[in-house]
Amino acid sequence: MIVLMLERVSASVRGELTRWLLEPRTGVFVGNVSAAVRDKLWELACDKMVGDGAGMLIHNAQNEQGFTIRLYGNTSRQVEDFDGMFLIRVPSKSKDAEKE
Repeated sequence: MIVLMLERVSASVRGELTRWLLEPRTGVFVGNVSAAVRDKLWELACDKMVGDGAGMLIHNAQNEQGFTIRLYGNTSRQVEDFDGMFLIRVPSKSKDAEKE
């Protein structure tokens, strides 16, 4: 199974992905495809992103957590690898930004 989350991408990219995956929420795709199809869809999504588009792909893997994460672009979440364990960090606003 895969989960693909895209931020700031065109409707045409989303439309192409819906041929293979379900889109339960805007920019979030889920499905059960082979590793070859998964890699091709990820390549398609990354190649067609424009400007500040970003993406995160989560898929099954043979590790402790049972999944791995791939990132492309500047996502709104950061993935931290702590000794092979993935944790998600939500970047905090800088103090300068809070003052504005």
